Amino acid sequence: MCYLGGSGVSGRYMKSVGGRGFSTPVIGEWQGFSMSVTSGGGTFSTFVASGRQSYENVCLQHRLCYNSLKKEKSRIMQKRNVYIKLETFLRHSCLLISIMLTMMLCSCGYRGESTVAGMPASPDEGAAHIKGPDTAQNAEAGEVPEQGAGAGQNPEENAAQSSEAGVVPGSVSAQNPGISGNTQETSVESTGSGAADPDRNNWKFVLSFAGDINFDENWYTMQYYNTTANGIYDCISPELIQMMRDADIMCINNEFTYSTRGTPLKNKVYTFRAHPSRVNILKELGVDIVSLANNHVYDYGEESLTDTMATLREAGIEYVGAGHDLAEAMEPVYFEIQGRTIAYVAASRAEKYRMTPQATENSPGILRCYDTELFIRKIKKARENADYVIAYVHWGTEFTHELEEVQLVTGREYLDAGADIVIGAHPHCLQGIEFHNGKPIVYSLGNFWFNRQTVDTMLLNIHFHGSEDEESIELEIIPAIQANLKTSLVTEPSEKERIFSFLESISINAEINENGIITERKSEAGQQ
Repeated sequence: MCYLGGSGVSGRYMKSVGGRGFSTPVIGEWQGFSMSVTSGGGTFSTFVASGRQSYENVCLQHRLCYNSLKKEKSRIMQKRNVYIKLETFLRHSCLLISIMLTMMLCSCGYRGESTVAGMPASPDEGAAHIKGPDTAQNAEAGEVPEQGAGAGQNPEENAAQSSEAGVVPGSVSAQNPGISGNTQETSVESTGSGAADPDRNNWKFVLSFAGDINFDENWYTMQYYNTTANGIYDCISPELIQMMRDADIMCINNEFTYSTRGTPLKNKVYTFRAHPSRVNILKELGVDIVSLANNHVYDYGEESLTDTMATLREAGIEYVGAGHDLAEAMEPVYFEIQGRTIAYVAASRAEKYRMTPQATENSPGILRCYDTELFIRKIKKARENADYVIAYVHWGTEFTHELEEVQLVTGREYLDAGADIVIGAHPHCLQGIEFHNGKPIVYSLGNFWFNRQTVDTMLLNIHFHGSEDEESIELEIIPAIQANLKTSLVTEPSEKERIFSFLESISINAEINENGIITERKSEAGQQ
């Protein structure tokens, strides 16, 4: 409908005009009045305020308006069709891009998150050199056995070491991987020190171990150290030190105490104490953790042991095998390397006359393993919480390459309890290697830098490799000689061959190739 209004108009009339199917406003001007025309429902009606506005003019305006609106409607419909086509194109484009991205991810090998699992290796055990169970006590009685191949000895210093003998068992909590090339099927994720090969390895790292070391202020090693221009670099080959620093975790046997307090234990012939500042030498060597489960860490009493633990903690160096109470002494030490958890445990059975006390519920000390119950419990705990468990052991008879029966029996027990590798110290010379159910026992690493004897020694590197398909551990010997208060890397091929051949000859079922890689002697597998 259209209504026209204006002031001062009195006459009105209505006239019908035909129209169909639309409703359109029309605006016209008539003598200063506004007019609105609306059509719809098949009838066009107009109210005009005066008879001077002709019916024809109104119809003409209506037709003009109708044509204009028809064109506008056509233009809008064209735009709408364009928008619909554009929207359809964008939807199809997004779908196509999604399909292409999915195909690219699949072709790159993406499979989402993967689980981690390990598969044990279990080659058979081998036979062994065995010495009677009481021989460990001979040195403590003052009887010093003859030094083995490749090493001379000073009788005065031999006697110095003869006061104690013992065992330190160790444990490694892991997936029981293949050792030294005995690769096992497993699913692993992690990475190690060196850059891992992305085509094969998800993780790759190195743990290093050295034997006995002594920083006692009045001992031969530190007396020589104090005369050098370059400190520890004049005492241990720079090449060896660099290897130690390059390891992901470096572990040694700390066979003395850091303190300025305490008094020497009564009736103990040899007591070793270093000034706390000497801990900086360990930092120069790249040491990350030390074993305190030995027969010299309590040489100056309880105060010296607590000072030792405080000194190491302040230096940022972990310790294992001792504590302010039994709970701490039994606690494994854990490291995380590229997603893998490594646990270290340690214990000692190194004295006939047990002068180094075991920790109690409310007193400091070490963890002993004359009775293996507590140590096995510690190994099992580490096994539950780590991928690999390393056991550092203080045991055996001093100055002999022969093994005690108790080393053979308990070393295998520690592996069976969950340790993956057992590493020994205390005899002050090298002892052999055994594989038990595919896992190694390195019975003694010998002196590393301990006294003025001439002895063969070594740095033990353990290489861990893993991928989604397999996992392996490889043991490598870095041969060295301690002589004239220096520990030197052996590089001459004939000397390396001599050390490897000798160590193989005193081992139970291990072979060592020209590169120092240790493998199980398969021909003897199963012979115990």
